[in-house]
Amino acid sequence: MKNNEANLETEKTGSGAPRSEIAQVLEAHRGEHHIIVLQDFPDPDAISSGFAHRIISAQFNIEADIVYGGRISHQQNIALVKLLGIELIHHDELMDVGHYDGAVFVDNQGTTAEGIAQALEAASVPALIVVDHHEAQERLEPEFSDIRRTGAVATIYAEYLERGLIQMDKSQKDHVMAATALMHGIITDTGNFVLAGPEDFQAAAFLSRFRDADLLEQIMSQARSKQTMEIIRQALGDRVIVENFSIAGIGYLRAEDRDVIPQAADFLLTEENVHTAIVYGIMASDNQEEALIGSMRTSKITIDPDDFIKEGFGKDAVGHYFGGGKLTAGGFEIPVGFLSGGHGDEYRDLKWQVYDAQVRQRIFNKIGIEREANP
Repeated sequence: MKNNEANLETEKTGSGAPRSEIAQVLEAHRGEHHIIVLQDFPDPDAISSGFAHRIISAQFNIEADIVYGGRISHQQNIALVKLLGIELIHHDELMDVGHYDGAVFVDNQGTTAEGIAQALEAASVPALIVVDHHEAQERLEPEFSDIRRTGAVATIYAEYLERGLIQMDKSQKDHVMAATALMHGIITDTGNFVLAGPEDFQAAAFLSRFRDADLLEQIMSQARSKQTMEIIRQALGDRVIVENFSIAGIGYLRAEDRDVIPQAADFLLTEENVHTAIVYGIMASDNQEEALIGSMRTSKITIDPDDFIKEGFGKDAVGHYFGGGKLTAGGFEIPVGFLSGGHGDEYRDLKWQVYDAQVRQRIFNKIGIEREANP
């Protein structure tokens, strides 16, 4: 990392160094055009933080586009984007990213936005800033990095705002929208503040002075779709419980149902005597490439989802981990590759049986139990 990278121990002291350093980086790139990269399937924390970063960038005459590579399918995410009018750009292989002067990675470090990260590297667009609360992934070498164990990245951006990167004004619509979005990001990523730390509560207290409470309530009151409920029902019916782990493979799912996987993991975690839930399935993208997608949730403080996923599922051929995590949650994505696609239910069923057994066996091995992985 370069010299002006924020030091994690400095960040923990609350000394204000991260705020001044990110301001210095933005000032050094005044007047440029940046790309704000979200993970392929962005959640409220990522969307709100990307929105806040774009507003902050405007103070330095920096034009910024918020870009993601997958889908937005969760009901609250759709409501957040539509009700607040947040402009997001969908990335595909035809998109030209070479005109950007620099890249900002928010709520990810490139590993969950691999397609965009590779396209930017191919176009020689430098990584300027990373702001994240997941464990360090060592995928990028930005000019500035603020990675710390907060409940949400939205907490970090709320801190930037509170320390004066923007003079917040409730009469400014963008400021109200940003505060409302960031509040939603903190609420969702801390499990309605159950997992929040002091810094998350402090950020929420600051944002409460500017957020639109009615709009926030409207965003959060979105009901689950029938399809979402059906997939959660399937996960509940197919789960296997071993050593207080609830493990569920849900087979094939549509790309637009990607956000159901973490919702199902959250639901399985509420069962009595379960401290960790892992839900996974095979998802096909628009170009018919398939990937095994999974989410992990845990309430056991001695389990580190980042270590669990990295050690359990390993790396790809070029040394990038298939996933990672933060304090209580994690996710993984493993390309199916050569076996993607194929016609006929029998072929799909055989392929699922192989992947389901392999994933379960890796989880059993990581837990440290001897058990047949056959569904």
